[in-house]
Amino acid sequence: MTPTQIAHIRRSFTLIEPIAQQAAALFYDNLFTADPQLRRLFQGNMAQQGARLMNMIATAVDLLEAPDALIPALRKLGSRHVNYGVKDEHYATVGAALLKTLRQGLGEAYTDDVHAAWVALYGVVSTTMMEASRTATEAQAA
Repeated sequence: MTPTQIAHIRRSFTLIEPIAQQAAALFYDNLFTADPQLRRLFQGNMAQQGARLMNMIATAVDLLEAPDALIPALRKLGSRHVNYGVKDEHYATVGAALLKTLRQGLGEAYTDDVHAAWVALYGVVSTTMMEASRTATEAQAA
């Protein structure tokens, strides 16, 4: 990711943090509207799940300039998601729901540059997690 992309993500996320609870609820609404079958992957308290989601995003934002810390954390997360039933095809739906949520939450602050920066970040996140999921699945099968 470029320094400019990192700056766009950091700036835009500071606008989301004060409304984190509402943003998380909106994200899950967008996600389940896009694919209602994904609801079955989420057992338990959705407010807690939303807090974990926002915490994970905040951690990723904090570690943007520290890929040596970010990538291993994403690999662990991807490996765990295998046990939840997450499949590669789910990542596109999640990404679309995330971008829609950001557009809704940021309003006019959601510029083309901000969009491109979040697309780049989600590309790193999803690719890393999917690779870790495949490795974990192969290890379980062996």
